[in-house]
Amino acid sequence: MNTPSTRREMLERIGVGAAGLAALGLGRAACAANDTIQIGVIGCGGRARHLLGALPALPGVRVVAVCDVYAPHRESARKTYGVAPARAFVDHRELLALRDVDGVLVATPDHWHVPIAIDAVKADKDVYVEKPLLHKLAEGPAILEATAASDRIVQVGTQQRSMPQFFKAKEMIRAGRLGPVRKVHMSWNRNAPPSKQRRSGAKPEDVDWKRFLGNAPDQPFDGYRMQNWRFMWDFGNGILSDLMVHWLDAVIWLLALDRPAEAMSIGNHFAAEGVWETPDTIQTLLRYDAPAVQCYFEGTFLNRHNRAMCTLMGEQATLYLDRGRYELHPERPQAGAYEEEILGRGERGADFYDNPPGELLHLANWVECMRTRKPPNAPVADGVKAATAAILGNIAYRERRVVARE
Repeated sequence: MNTPSTRREMLERIGVGAAGLAALGLGRAACAANDTIQIGVIGCGGRARHLLGALPALPGVRVVAVCDVYAPHRESARKTYGVAPARAFVDHRELLALRDVDGVLVATPDHWHVPIAIDAVKADKDVYVEKPLLHKLAEGPAILEATAASDRIVQVGTQQRSMPQFFKAKEMIRAGRLGPVRKVHMSWNRNAPPSKQRRSGAKPEDVDWKRFLGNAPDQPFDGYRMQNWRFMWDFGNGILSDLMVHWLDAVIWLLALDRPAEAMSIGNHFAAEGVWETPDTIQTLLRYDAPAVQCYFEGTFLNRHNRAMCTLMGEQATLYLDRGRYELHPERPQAGAYEEEILGRGERGADFYDNPPGELLHLANWVECMRTRKPPNAPVADGVKAATAAILGNIAYRERRVVARE
């Protein structure tokens, strides 16, 4: 097994810089007071809480305003970060009007990602927006146009872009150690049947339902649909946008892919009938050209075999990646020796396992880029490519046909 680089070397290699080094105790202890970056949080549910758990490790960063349409989430975030009641909002536009907010973290349901990100860059705020970037295909040109007309730093929340094993993978591919890659296998399998999902205790008086709906079709309040928005077509796009996008974004970066030429999918509601609108099991095949690559994804909530992993199959070697390691398997002895680097202590393919801490590194990269004005690790253009592929895969599933890029 290869001896891992020092943490400092890995962090410097992925562009975290001083802020990230300090965040892990490897750099200066704190930023000067006048270097403090003030953050507003838009969407204060479970995903935001997970991300914000990393913020205290970042020096010179402070949450100064929060926004959520659901009162319990909004109030919990306000109290956790010591935000004054007058700076806790229901309407994100009120938060964006605060002149002392430097950047916003957007962790809303998917259908709000692009509308809020566009409003934020127009309000002269830097943005960290959760994946998937898009909910609808038409949002791609809109966010590209808005960011091109702005000098704002916009980081898409695909944190694997800031994890060291993915930078090592990029180095190996650039050096030709895999040879031409023609096939990619991605999986994100869980054993959490939809029938076991919690019912919502949300009360209509605690929710600004109209603002939650946003550009979604008008419909009566439904706390279950609100809580399980990822699996309701009006608000999310299911497994492909929630999970496949993570791996596909990395593959797009590693192999310099654009949008797929064709997408095809099959899926089922084995356990989700009447529970989710999106399938609980899906398989998607994406065909890319220039370079010519076939990318296959499998995802289910009924079995965890293969779990969360990505395998790139080249003529000279196969590269395995997950959130805690990489493995290089040569196809023949003359192609080189087996190589691995295990960065975490979790099982192979572990689902939520992040070691090194991907979210911390990704947030640190965003904060560093806010200071230096350098491009972030996960730019909007690639976020559009990954989300577009997921949407095309869903169209193929829903319409039972092969979908062409055009």
